[in-house]
Amino acid sequence: MAAVSVAAEWQLLYNRYYRKPEIYSMQWQRMDLSRHRVAAAPFGGPIAVIRDDSKIVQLFSESARRKLHIFNSAGVPLSSAVWDRPGGRLVGLSWTDDQTLVAVVQDGTVYRYNIHAELVEPQISMGKDCFEQNVVECVFWSNGLVCLTEAYQIFCIADFKNPVPCKLADPGLEEYPLCVAVIEPQHNMSGNVEVLLGVNDSVLVVEEDGVQQLGVGIGPLQKMSVSRDGKLLASFTHDGRLLVISTDFSKIIFEYNCESALPPEQLAWCGLDSVLLYWDEMLLMVGPYGDPVRYLYDEPLILIPECDGVRILSNTSMEFLHRVPDSTVSIFKIGSTLPAALLYDALDHFDKRSAKADENLRLIRSSLPEAVEACIDAAGHEFDISRQRTLLRAASYGQAFCSHIQRDRFQEMCKMLRVLNAVRNHEIGIPLSIQQYKLLTAPVLIGRLINAHTHLVALRISEYLGLNQEVVIMHWACTKITASLAINDASLLEILLDKLKLCKGISYAAVAAHADSIGRRKLAAMLVDYEPHSSKQVPLLLSIGEEDTALVKATESGDTDLVYLVLFHIWQKKPPLEFFGMIQARPLARDLFITFARCYKHEFLKDFFLSTGQLQDVAFLLWKESWELGKNPMASKGSPLHGPRIKLIEKAQNLFAETKEHTFESKAAEEHAKLLRCQHDLEVSTKQAIFVDSSISDTIRTCIVLGNHRAALKVKNDFKVPEKRWYWLKVFALATIRDWDALEKFSKEKRPPIGYKPFVEACIDADEKAEALKYIPKLADPRERAESFARIGMAKEAADAASQSKDGELLGRLGLTFAPNATATSILDTLRDRLSFQGVS
Repeated sequence: MAAVSVAAEWQLLYNRYYRKPEIYSMQWQRMDLSRHRVAAAPFGGPIAVIRDDSKIVQLFSESARRKLHIFNSAGVPLSSAVWDRPGGRLVGLSWTDDQTLVAVVQDGTVYRYNIHAELVEPQISMGKDCFEQNVVECVFWSNGLVCLTEAYQIFCIADFKNPVPCKLADPGLEEYPLCVAVIEPQHNMSGNVEVLLGVNDSVLVVEEDGVQQLGVGIGPLQKMSVSRDGKLLASFTHDGRLLVISTDFSKIIFEYNCESALPPEQLAWCGLDSVLLYWDEMLLMVGPYGDPVRYLYDEPLILIPECDGVRILSNTSMEFLHRVPDSTVSIFKIGSTLPAALLYDALDHFDKRSAKADENLRLIRSSLPEAVEACIDAAGHEFDISRQRTLLRAASYGQAFCSHIQRDRFQEMCKMLRVLNAVRNHEIGIPLSIQQYKLLTAPVLIGRLINAHTHLVALRISEYLGLNQEVVIMHWACTKITASLAINDASLLEILLDKLKLCKGISYAAVAAHADSIGRRKLAAMLVDYEPHSSKQVPLLLSIGEEDTALVKATESGDTDLVYLVLFHIWQKKPPLEFFGMIQARPLARDLFITFARCYKHEFLKDFFLSTGQLQDVAFLLWKESWELGKNPMASKGSPLHGPRIKLIEKAQNLFAETKEHTFESKAAEEHAKLLRCQHDLEVSTKQAIFVDSSISDTIRTCIVLGNHRAALKVKNDFKVPEKRWYWLKVFALATIRDWDALEKFSKEKRPPIGYKPFVEACIDADEKAEALKYIPKLADPRERAESFARIGMAKEAADAASQSKDGELLGRLGLTFAPNATATSILDTLRDRLSFQGVS
């Protein structure tokens, strides 16, 4: 009996059954669709309604001011707004894929609204040309539109995500086309939109770069509709025929005579199997074979094409016309003896405690898995919950007798149906079929639920399906903050935390950023304190003016990049002294600032050290600057930079002098400045840039080399150079310039404090043996004399001096030195033997 009642609702189109269950009884009051412009979103989306200003209508209790109303698919009001947009008459109204309502007015301005009837900025203009020509008609697709103007030109927005209008090729029309349709970009090889214009007895295909005439002789066409996959075109001709043609116009798929030359008000595809034509009070469904199906209505209709059927909206109801799935036919078709029908019947007998249940199961034993699958699939396609339950019970009953069956399939279907039943509730009003749900996907559905502010349902579904709940709770929190302006910050924080803590790892910083964006800075500061990730917390603290807290959090995190971010932010916004005070008490921040400033901001760093009383650090900076100044190439040519260098060093010396711990540095700085000044004077007097930045010893040596003995003596006296060093420097300097007379004279001035050995070495190094002989005899130590004679090759004298030293080891070394000289070797060996003998005796 149940099977008969179910199948009785179906209509047969050739060999396919169709059904048209009522999904909702519309909840709106006194709605007359014939008086309004209506836009219904696919996938069970919202319905936008606005009074049609092109019609003279009778006003009832409503205001004369037009209002845009948005309802869910069950007619439950969602939002409304007064329509007061400039730009002339409303020409087109449609929804995009992301459920943004697009409204096009006469001057080509495109207004966009969200589901809450709030205007989405910015508005879009179709361009100056479109503005001047006036829009006559609009054709929309999932995410774009084309506009036709009074001047027969076509303007297009290919994608609302990047709303850049462009003008298509000039179709060269002299009168307005009879009908317009669009092939979406994703269905074309070129990736560009194609606009089909019904002109005379053919169709013009207009693209951005050209116009093509196709289908000559098939028209004139009064109405066109492109199939969902872009491959077929349904058209209504002037003589009352329905033609279904391939979109390349290569062949006619089928033709049907509608027995009426009056074009239908609406022409729509029902899936890919049939075409719907709607005239006033009659809906005709035509398939490729067999007689059409007629439905009669006494109220206006709006056809809403879906991927698997058509939703039919009237003043009082929402119906869903679609093909009956094969699984449902196998169970409920009158007289069906297929395994699925017998399994369904077996459940009925089982409930009645009839033995016929067992008989049915035995009949389908080998086909039981297929029967179970058919029952599960049929349950998924049902909108009636009691029927879903019965079908699933039949599947469960059959599973009990199957050893080889996928149990997961049953559980997945139960999950999907629970989700679908939840969103089909008239309060939510999203009448998705299972096919639409699979195509839409659960995350997108959840996104639509939260955009409609049905957060609890979205949260429950996310939790049930094991999806990330963060996106739902985040959106709820932001929405709650926006809608709770009357609640004080502390109370609202408590409400928010109660929900936010449900999701671990949620971004409190993002919620705080939203609070800040709507002017609730105190609430933002309270929220951001709960953010566990410093990388998110610190930038937000800076944006809401909590610099001190941001610095504390950054230093506590130990992340130097974050600390630098805060430092640079505060540095730009705060006066120097306030900035110095903030970082002084925080070692990490202070050290990082000092490290950076040492490389790039010396002046600022000096101010910091001065403000904190670190005079020695300022002095070291000044000294470093003096050295940097010395590296300047100009510092060695004419020395214009020596003056500033010396002043920097003197400033450093004065600062060092302020602290007892840096007496050495103070004295060194004083000496350095004095030396630089002396070297500067020498460069000026000698006109040779060779003194600055050399040592005192090098300065003295250079003066002697240049013959300026008076200047060398002055440097020696000014810097209290010890006598020994003075003698060493002068000896080798005179040897360098080979002034042997001056060297001899210098050696005779007084007994040299360094002895005569340096004189000998200087002469030997200069390869002047004769000069060396003047000083070797004066060496007091016989070992030194022996070694010096040996170095200039005088073996006998070396042997004599060595014998005086009575040093056998020295004689051995000299023997090795004179090894090629047999005579010298013999003398040295004799002396060494003698010393050995004396030592033994």
